[in-house]
Amino acid sequence: MYKRTEYQLITKRLNEPRKFIQVVMGARQIGKSTVVKQVLKNLDIPYQFFSADNVPATNSAWISDCWAAVRSLKESRGWENVILVIDEIQKIANWSEAVKKEWDDDTFHDRGIKVLLLGSSRVLLEKGLSESLAGRFEEIRMSHWSYHEMRECFGFSLDQYLFYGGYPGAATLIGDEDRFSQYIQSA
Repeated sequence: MYKRTEYQLITKRLNEPRKFIQVVMGARQIGKSTVVKQVLKNLDIPYQFFSADNVPATNSAWISDCWAAVRSLKESRGWENVILVIDEIQKIANWSEAVKKEWDDDTFHDRGIKVLLLGSSRVLLEKGLSESLAGRFEEIRMSHWSYHEMRECFGFSLDQYLFYGGYPGAATLIGDEDRFSQYIQSA
């Protein structure tokens, strides 16, 4: 499977001692979740992956529930470190306050829980990061795929890249402009 350049950076950061929340941000449908799952499968650190996709936006307690589940697993299995991953974090109202509370509690108790957050709404993410999590996070920004990546992975010509852009999900839709258009509108 193709590995984007961010694969190495995310791997490096998750292998470091716990210091910052890692925040992977970028547009929808560019492979954030895919690259994170690739990284997690190749690390020797246990992890738990949660997605806020189907969680009611007002349920900020869900974040604390995720954290509690990871703490319980870490303790019961005797793990030294564990990675908590939450995808689409920006979908939860007041997410940054909940994350700050749990992160600070883990820091105080030296729990060894590393945190990786993924999100696709730059405005909502940046607002939460700057308001509550200042000094506690590092950003990893992902962009649409470059021409080089689309050529290497899918064999795109320059003309195809200029027409279809850097959406890996659209690569299978070459030649079907109607489906491509529907894909882009729903992405």
